[in-house]
Amino acid sequence: MNSLVFPGQGSQFIGMGKELYESKADIKEMMNSANDILGFDILDIMFNGTEEQLVQTKVTQPAVFIHSIAVAKVIENARIEMVAGHSLGEFSALVGNGVLSFESGLRLVYERALAMQEACEETPSSMAAIIGLADEVIETVCKEISTEKSLVVPANYNCPEQVVISGHTEAVKKACEILKEKNAKRIVPLSVSGAFHSPLMQHAQDRLEEAIKKTKFNTPSVPIYQNYTSNAVTNIEEIKENLIKQLTAPVNWTQIIRNMIANNCSVFIETGPGKVLQGLIRKIDNSVEVSSLSS
Repeated sequence: MNSLVFPGQGSQFIGMGKELYESKADIKEMMNSANDILGFDILDIMFNGTEEQLVQTKVTQPAVFIHSIAVAKVIENARIEMVAGHSLGEFSALVGNGVLSFESGLRLVYERALAMQEACEETPSSMAAIIGLADEVIETVCKEISTEKSLVVPANYNCPEQVVISGHTEAVKKACEILKEKNAKRIVPLSVSGAFHSPLMQHAQDRLEEAIKKTKFNTPSVPIYQNYTSNAVTNIEEIKENLIKQLTAPVNWTQIIRNMIANNCSVFIETGPGKVLQGLIRKIDNSVEVSSLSS
């Protein structure tokens, strides 16, 4: 079986989508409509902007989404049996399987980005990738040092021995020091503006919930494996609920890929900027076929 997997924030690059924009009239028309939907010239930032402009959450998230859907249109005649998306990529996946229109998806993504940026500005917070330790070790350290006012939690289970932690800046720093002492191979602070996929995103989740409840969701053409449960979902109300809970809960990417493979997926096509997911999937199971479409 074939699947599409959609990347999240962090896979953006200057010039993203320019080749696609120039390649097909329908893609150009769709991408031009994004400027009208958002009320600013996001294409100019994507094609010609600076890194500083592109890494702003309110720009990054819609930019990655726009690029991902443009790539999906190139391969829309391919036979696809399931989809998944990493964090933000879940919204792209929901356009990919027909649950959301491009316009509805982009509006939700922009609302999500604004809400997350606002939440980031409320509280000094950060994220860091921990490489080379078992999940249980990271979970235990986070649990032992966390308090209500100094919180750190596992946020992304990306692949075996790669977990991202998220929380208050000082708590993340303390956890990194302890995990280094426990022989983590590498600790990589992430260049994001706050504590995504943690309880510190609660205000953002509340704001996104309102927007999701006002948006039309269609019956999916194929199942989506969602971040919150890691299971295949086709029920619209369940999809909505999982999408809301995603902001404060961890991304269970390792389990998503394992579940897709268990359900006979053997081909994963990364649909969007970069090749991050391709690398993660190979680390989860190197027996499957993975490829990446990015331009």
